[in-house]
Amino acid sequence: MEPESNENEKGISMAELLKPETVQVLLGEVPNWKLGDNDIERTFKFDGFLPAIEFVNRLAKEAEGINHHPDIDIRWNTVKLVLSTHSAGGLTDLDFMLAAKIDKLAQ
Repeated sequence: MEPESNENEKGISMAELLKPETVQVLLGEVPNWKLGDNDIERTFKFDGFLPAIEFVNRLAKEAEGINHHPDIDIRWNTVKLVLSTHSAGGLTDLDFMLAAKIDKLAQ
């Protein structure tokens, strides 16, 4: 039996699911994010629609840079983000890395 590979069919390395205790530790590093079933989420409020869209445009560049993309819900001045590594079926290091990058963008 071959050992399991952490690569997809294209040879691209895939992130591994985090253990629940690791998730709890990493949540401490991004305290404004809330744990869902298999994801983390955070809602941001802005002074209007344009500042919300500008924020989304900035975070899109960060997300594209690490090839990890949040689910984004924009409602006028409110942006809700949900992070999960769909290919892994839950939370991975990528989710917490992107959450930290997003937090810096929001400052």
